[in-house]
Amino acid sequence: MPTSCAAWGCTTVRTIQIRSQGITFHKFPKEKQLRRQWEVAVKREDFSANERSMLCSQHFQPEDFDRTGQNVRLRDGTKPSVFSFPTHLKRKVAARTTQASRKAEASLVIDCSLQSLQVTEPSPTYLEHTYALPPSPTLLKTRLNEALARVESLEKEMRNSKAREWRAKKTCVVFWRTSGGRTS
Repeated sequence: MPTSCAAWGCTTVRTIQIRSQGITFHKFPKEKQLRRQWEVAVKREDFSANERSMLCSQHFQPEDFDRTGQNVRLRDGTKPSVFSFPTHLKRKVAARTTQASRKAEASLVIDCSLQSLQVTEPSPTYLEHTYALPPSPTLLKTRLNEALARVESLEKEMRNSKAREWRAKKTCVVFWRTSGGRTS
């Protein structure tokens, strides 16, 4: 039986061609609160996900995925956030009404644009000390991505070590039982 995406207006069906395009399907979470957040996010009237309900990977941000193993998995607590809803289903954002809030918003835009124009060379502190923040957001983002990749690598290494330990213990128990409980 073919599986299709449960999102409103999405016509993606699980096929070999879709899989070859890199699109994956992900089941709704079992945790009730997170499952409810997913159900609300798809914006289907009277929708209640069952054990076969799935969303395609097109409804998630690229950073929501864990691609360290053979299978593509979603990170814990991830919620779908990429949808193309018609205007009547989109949440309306309230416009700024007071003069002070409009003025603050305008100054924020100006401040951000001025910041993007100022490009500075890395300070000696940044080069000498690993705890110092880099001067530009792109360098900071690069360091963050490197750190996250290192964390994922270490977590994978830890899982592998635990699996090796479990297999070694299991082998010892089997050996102990087959030898009749004798140590020599």
